[in-house]
Amino acid sequence: MSKQPFPVESYLKALSIEALNPMQTESLKQNRIHNDCVLLSGTGSGKTLAFLLPVLENLSETETGVQALILAPSRELCLQIEDVFRRMRSEYKVNSSYGGHSVRVEKNNFTQPPAVLIGTPGRIADHIGRGHFDPSTITMLVLDEFDKSLELGFHREMATISEQLHGVKKRILSSATDLDTVPEFVGMTDPVKINFLDGKPRGLTLKTIHAGAAEKMEMLYRLLGNLEAAPTIVFCNHRETVERLSTFLADHGVENSFFHGGMEQDDRERTLAKFRNGSVNILITTDLAARGLDIPEIRFVIHYQLPPKEDAFIHRNGRTARVDASGTAFLVMGSDDDQPDYLSGDEEVLVLSENHPAPSKPGWVTLYIGAGKKDKVNKIDIVGFLSKTGGLERDELGLIEVKDFFSYAAVKRSLVKEVMSKIKEQKIKGKKVKIQQAR
Repeated sequence: MSKQPFPVESYLKALSIEALNPMQTESLKQNRIHNDCVLLSGTGSGKTLAFLLPVLENLSETETGVQALILAPSRELCLQIEDVFRRMRSEYKVNSSYGGHSVRVEKNNFTQPPAVLIGTPGRIADHIGRGHFDPSTITMLVLDEFDKSLELGFHREMATISEQLHGVKKRILSSATDLDTVPEFVGMTDPVKINFLDGKPRGLTLKTIHAGAAEKMEMLYRLLGNLEAAPTIVFCNHRETVERLSTFLADHGVENSFFHGGMEQDDRERTLAKFRNGSVNILITTDLAARGLDIPEIRFVIHYQLPPKEDAFIHRNGRTARVDASGTAFLVMGSDDDQPDYLSGDEEVLVLSENHPAPSKPGWVTLYIGAGKKDKVNKIDIVGFLSKTGGLERDELGLIEVKDFFSYAAVKRSLVKEVMSKIKEQKIKGKKVKIQQAR
């Protein structure tokens, strides 16, 4: 029996995408011709779909083991890839494995192995070492954000994993920066390079704000007050600066969240959920949020501290002016800050008004609901509960995210007290669960 035509259109429809962009089209084309492909494209350009489509096209309905392994450098990126794959509504099972997630739950998932396994190098190497799944059935290997994985020191783990994959026939390596050479352990032979790197985002505007050495925090506060209320990422070089800056803004009445690699996984997921659903418009972060996170529609990027390397500067700016959008990146320069060589020095200088309103509070608030996928609770259940029991109309309920053991739901800030009074002590699917405002 001949194989059915690959249903690209149905996957795009499931993702609410009208058509592939040129990079995705070229990736699908070249992956049909070549076994080894290096995909080079900037943050926010759609690389996830660009490698998932070739993976899907090469999956077999008759194979019962893991067929494709996708390695990514962060937990958040693993979850993002898994979410895109699930939303494509294929018939294939997918699971993700990463540090901070229950090893027991992940091990149980291998009882019926997924066709596609997504994971961080450390966790996947651990599963293979413990014999939790058979790597011999894997025929496809994807190394997503490979340059970031090397930067984070995952060379040894990726090499260890590659040594165990004896049946791989197709390899895809994605990166947001060009690579001089592909390390030997990847196993590529004469790969084709699909290069869509074009430097500075086309819709990006750079502006510099000058501040005295002791005035940078105050200048940031003034800048935020001068900006329209829109999703904004403030980048710092160190975790300590991130937390200090977040505390300063909170003390001045500015709603914000912070994000860095030293946080517990649940705290990281909650922070990103609040930023995605509009409960928080200002995210203070390290370069961990520069790429690989599902946080779309960023209007402003602020460099509170400039990174030492240009690559990091480019990746940060890639969070705004994505695809066909426009965006602005602000450089907050203290009088004793050194100007990196990668800046031209002719960026527009912005002089801030001293008279400005305090940044407005977001229009949404996030509710934490102590039930998730493992409790057989889905988005429809939560919508029904908050609509019927909480009395919310469709436009009063925002983004809902369902995790394994808990969920997040955004509701209008003006209605949160009323809603909480109505749903207190009530049950979801016959079970009483903890519900509170996410902090």
